[in-house]
Amino acid sequence: MTRRQSEGAAAVVRLPRPGRQRRWTWDRARARQAGRDAAAWLVRLPLRYFRAVLRGLAVAARWWRRWVTVRDFRQAAEQQDKLADKFREIRELTLFRYRVSAGLLLLTASVATVLQVTYGDVVWWASGAVVSLSLALIGRQRDGSPGRKAVLPGPRSLAWTVDPLALAEAFRDARLIGKDESLRLVERPIRSGDGWAVTVDLPATRKAADVIRSRDALASALAVDELQLVVERVRGNGGHAGRAAIWVADSDPYDKPPERTPLRVADRWDAWRPVPFGRDARGRRIDLPLVWTSLLVGAIPRQGKTFAARMATAGLVLDPHTRLYVADFKAGKDWDAAALVAHRFMSGDEPTHVLDLVGWLGELVQEVQGRYRRMRGLDDAVCPESKVTPAMSRDKSLDMPITALIIDEVQVPLDDHTVVDLDGRRVPAGEHIGEQLTWLAKKGPAAGLVLVLATQRPDSKTIPSGLRAVLGSRFALRVMDWRDSNIVLGEQMNTRGYDASRLLPSHKGVGILRPDGETAGDVLATTVRTFYMPNDDWRVICEQGRVLRAAEGTLTGHAAGDAVPVEPLRAVGPAAVPGVLAAVADFVEHHGAGREFIPSAELVEALDVEPGTLGRQMSDFGCASTRDRITTADGVRQVRGYLVTEITEAIRRASHGDTSVELP
Repeated sequence: MTRRQSEGAAAVVRLPRPGRQRRWTWDRARARQAGRDAAAWLVRLPLRYFRAVLRGLAVAARWWRRWVTVRDFRQAAEQQDKLADKFREIRELTLFRYRVSAGLLLLTASVATVLQVTYGDVVWWASGAVVSLSLALIGRQRDGSPGRKAVLPGPRSLAWTVDPLALAEAFRDARLIGKDESLRLVERPIRSGDGWAVTVDLPATRKAADVIRSRDALASALAVDELQLVVERVRGNGGHAGRAAIWVADSDPYDKPPERTPLRVADRWDAWRPVPFGRDARGRRIDLPLVWTSLLVGAIPRQGKTFAARMATAGLVLDPHTRLYVADFKAGKDWDAAALVAHRFMSGDEPTHVLDLVGWLGELVQEVQGRYRRMRGLDDAVCPESKVTPAMSRDKSLDMPITALIIDEVQVPLDDHTVVDLDGRRVPAGEHIGEQLTWLAKKGPAAGLVLVLATQRPDSKTIPSGLRAVLGSRFALRVMDWRDSNIVLGEQMNTRGYDASRLLPSHKGVGILRPDGETAGDVLATTVRTFYMPNDDWRVICEQGRVLRAAEGTLTGHAAGDAVPVEPLRAVGPAAVPGVLAAVADFVEHHGAGREFIPSAELVEALDVEPGTLGRQMSDFGCASTRDRITTADGVRQVRGYLVTEITEAIRRASHGDTSVELP
C-alpha cells in the first residue's frame, strides 16, 4: 500500500464545508460591496450634483415667481370673490416686489464687482460654489418630497442594478402586497455570486410562504425566468414568518457546464457526514445527509436519475465501515463498478433477480431485528439510545456497520407479479417487496440501514403510498406533471411552490431536493444541480473504496468473492380460477381491451349462465355489480354490470389463492 493510501486510511480528508468560514466570507463580501458602492457613488457624483443644481434652480425660480406675483394674496382674494376689489392692490404689490428684486440683483452685482476688483477672480469662484451648493441643497432628491416617489424605508442602496421601487412594484403586480402597502429593506442589496441578494420584511400579516408559493408570479413581474429567482424564508433568531431572502440571477444559473464531484479527489469519507450532492442556483454547496434516513429519486428517463443515486452512494463507498447491497434492475453498466465494494451485487431485470431481491430483503429484516436485540443488551455508555452510533458502526466486534440498500429502477421489482409461497401464503413478489421495503424504511434507519431507491416511473401505482410516506429525503428531477412531482416530493408540494414538472428538459441533473436534515439555508426544499460524476470518476471512487476496505479488513461478500447465497425462493404457479370467474376472465381477455365497464346482460348472453348465478359467484370473489351508462342504438341507457378493474382484481385474488374478501 502506498504512503498516500496508508495516510488516507488513518485520517479523513475534510473537504471545505459551506458555512465553516461563513462569517469571514460574509464580512468580506460586505466589504467588497461597500467598495463597489463607494466607487459608484464617486463616479455618479458629478452627474447627480449637476442634476441637483438644475432642480434647485427650477425650485428657486418657481418660488421667486410665486413670491413676486403675490400668489398667496391672489388666491385668497379669488376664494373670497374679491379679486376685482383687490386687483389694484395686488398689481401695486407685484410691481413693488419686481423693483425689490431688481434692486437686490443690482446691489449683489455691485458688491461682487467691488470684491472682484479687491480680491481678484477668486470671488467669482467662491460665489459660484456657494450659489451652486445652495441650489444643490434645495434641489436634492429627498424621500417624501412633493412630486417624487419615496424609496423603501430602511437602508438606502447605491446599487443601481437593484431598484427597490421596482421590487416593491413587482410585489404589488404579483398581488403579494396591497396597493397601499410597501416593503422594508432589512439589508441593502448586495452582490452574491452571479446575482443580487436582498432581504425584505413584508407588511404585517403577509407571509414569506405566500411569496414562495407565488414565485412564478413574482418572476413574471420582475421579467425574469423563475429559475433565476430564489425566494427563501429567513428562519432562526434573525428571521420570522414575514421575512424573505430574495436572490435574482443575472442569467440562467444552470446554463453552464456541470461541476465535477469533489469526492473524486477525496481519499476517504465518513458516512456520518452529509455527502456533497450539488449546488443550488446561488452556487452554494448542498450536502445530503444519509444516515438515519432514506432517499427516493424520481424522474422521467434521461434526466440524471442514476447519476443522482450514485452521487448519494459515493460517500458510502469511500467509508470502509459501510456495507453495501446494490441491485441494478436497469441491467446496464452504470453500477458495475460497485461490484468492487458491494457485499451483495446483482444487475438484471429477470424474475430470478426479483426473487433474489426478496431473499436480500429477508436477510436485511433479520439483520435489523438482530441489531435491536443486541442493542438492548449493550451498556448505556456504548448505546445511549436504541440507535447505532458512529463508534458502534466502526466496532467490528458489534458487527453493526452502516448498511445501505441501493435499488435502481425499483419499479421493476415492485411491478413483478411472480407468485411466491411465503409460509403457505401466496403473494405476488412485487407486493411482498413493497411490504418489506416499507418495514425496512420504518425500522431500519435507527439500526444503521440506509435505503436509496431510484425510479423512472414515479406514479401512485408503482410506489406504494405506505412506502413513500416513510422515505425521509426526496429528490425529484424533471417529471411529466405536478401529480408525479407530488408523489416524489410529498402531497401538496406543488401548491407550496415546488413542482418538478416545470424544470427545463435541457437542465440535466437539475432537480428539487427535499432533504431530511440540515441543508444550506434550512429550507423546506431547494432546486439543486447535482455534481457531475461520469463512469470514469465512479470507477475511481469504487476502486479507492475497495483499497480502503482491504486495508481495514472490511471487504466482504460479493466484493471478496465469498458471497454466501441467500435462501432460494421458488416461484409457484397461479391457483386455478374457479367457476364462472374463469369464463369471465376469458371473456375479458378477448373482449375487454379498452373497456372500463361490461354490462351483466352481455356476460349472461356470452357465458350462457343464469343472471342470479353470475351475480352470486361474482359477489363471492368481492366483485359486486354496479350501475353505469352505456350508449346503444336506442340512445344512452343506464344498466347494471361490472367494472373491468374490479374483475381483474378478483381474478388476481383468486389466482393467488386468496378468497377472503370483505364485501361492502
